[in-house]
Amino acid sequence: MPRRLIPFMPELYYHIYNRGNNREKIFFEPDNYIYFLKKIREYLVPISDIVVYCLMPTHYHITVRIKQTSEISKISEVLDASKPEHSLISTAMMKLSVSYTKAINKRFQRVGVLFQGQFQAKPILTSEYLLNLCRYIHGNPVKDGIVSDITQWPYSNYLEWIGERDGKLFDKAFVQDNFDTPEEYRKFVLEYLRSRQLPEDIQRYLDSLDK
Repeated sequence: MPRRLIPFMPELYYHIYNRGNNREKIFFEPDNYIYFLKKIREYLVPISDIVVYCLMPTHYHITVRIKQTSEISKISEVLDASKPEHSLISTAMMKLSVSYTKAINKRFQRVGVLFQGQFQAKPILTSEYLLNLCRYIHGNPVKDGIVSDITQWPYSNYLEWIGERDGKLFDKAFVQDNFDTPEEYRKFVLEYLRSRQLPEDIQRYLDSLDK
């Protein structure tokens, strides 16, 4: 059965996520996270802006803005340029997943699938939804009990958002357009971590990811 190509439209935001098969680990050591981020730069950055990401031991979240057609560069070097424009991200994620799985299988002398099927993606249509999703994603390491201090988790771009790390995988203009200062965003995230409450429609969507 052919893989489903999820349609992605230019200039829209999407939440992309997946977890390990049987909810098992997909990242086993620090180098695995670094390799996955390298693949994000290779496959996603040419055709999208990375807004927020968080890599967790058993799953990942990435939120992207699809670039305008005029912004998309080097497509033929990264993807199949014969594919319809709206399927480029879908194709990129498939290539990323296959490449990462092969590397993990080789590293740990394992065979078989790593991820729980094809990645999932959902369009984000409102600013409120998008900003609440950002703080939920960044808060994952604390919410799941991996760390007690959100700044202790290096495998997200939260530190870039609050100005404590000079990384490249984040959309600086997006942050500046939505928050006057890094401190304002830090408080926005910490407010969620204290209350664990989000708007009902967003919480229902996030709860559905665990089913």
